[in-house]
Amino acid sequence: MNIMDFNVKKLAADAGTFLSRAVQFTEEKLGQAEKTELDAHLENLLSKAECTKIWTEKIMKQTEVLLQPNPNARIEEFVYEKLDRKAPSRVNNPELLGQYMIDAGTEFGPGTAYGNALIKCGETQKRIGTADRELIQTSALNFLTPLRNFIEGDYKTIAKERKLLQNKRLDLDAAKTRLKKAKTAEAKSSQLNSARPEGDNMVNFFYMLNFLHVKWLKSEQEVRITQSEFDRQAEITRLLLEGISSTHAHHLRCLNDFVEAQMTYYAQCYQYMLDLQKQLGSSFPSSYLCNNNHNAGTPVPSALPNVIGSSAMASTSGLVISSPNISDLKESSGSRKARVLYDYDAANSTELSLLADEVITVFSIIGMDSDWLMGERGNQKGKVPITYLELLN
Repeated sequence: MNIMDFNVKKLAADAGTFLSRAVQFTEEKLGQAEKTELDAHLENLLSKAECTKIWTEKIMKQTEVLLQPNPNARIEEFVYEKLDRKAPSRVNNPELLGQYMIDAGTEFGPGTAYGNALIKCGETQKRIGTADRELIQTSALNFLTPLRNFIEGDYKTIAKERKLLQNKRLDLDAAKTRLKKAKTAEAKSSQLNSARPEGDNMVNFFYMLNFLHVKWLKSEQEVRITQSEFDRQAEITRLLLEGISSTHAHHLRCLNDFVEAQMTYYAQCYQYMLDLQKQLGSSFPSSYLCNNNHNAGTPVPSALPNVIGSSAMASTSGLVISSPNISDLKESSGSRKARVLYDYDAANSTELSLLADEVITVFSIIGMDSDWLMGERGNQKGKVPITYLELLN
């Protein structure tokens, strides 16, 4: 019975506190009550924490999209994570493409040029798929997990303490409002003290005056208590918020780990493709290949301006340069006209800068690197990469 009485009293007290906060909050919004403002430093910390939370969520979600573009797969992983179960391993797109290529090459015959090339390409695609899987795992562990821990851990604690601080502030301002009303009521009663009533009315009057004074003293005590609780909660919240700077430093280290994982992934993919290119180049006759498949020592176009739209298709239609033309030019002492396919910026004074679609004169010099020709435009002369050129008849 006593426990029930205690629960009823506690429920009534909690309901009274909630109602008091609701009234105070509503009056503040209507401009009918004063509001205790937080100090500028605490406000800045709150703003910084909120900003960190918003951008961390955006970066985390977009990183997940980058690593796993399939929304259905992301939802499946999320469900398994919430169920605390390991998601089943699935074949990624490069691995699936590689398997298709290997199966097709096996069907066409490993002894045929096309079948052999398909098998080699398929094996490379599967290696890229493995590297992609490693990138996802490393990024999830070293980048996404710390960001998610902040959102679901540290920031939830901050939000909880921030809400508690808001409630303590409402309690303080409600107590201040009650004290202000008690002081006003006692002041009015004191003004009536000059006209002292007689008899029973006098007893009632002094009883009311004494009641108001006690209420005033009680309100003052309540203000002191709520002010102390508010100050204590403000200090707790401030200490938590000052940890945001440490969170930024930690996330910076995680970001470096993410960049290193990406760098490793792209370096692996580049090396795999270089190896594949060398395998294809050494396995098949030159008649199967075209000069735009240059090796690692050949300069790569820094800009491809004509790669969009129908005009781009027309401009690249002459991209294939047959090896015999180049060989004939290198063996002869004559010169040929050539159209430039891409812009090229000279790396040093021995090279000639090029503009796409211009026509220059090219010729070979004995002992020159096989990937270069001498180019001539008016009085300007210098080395030019053959992969940027289309020989004209």
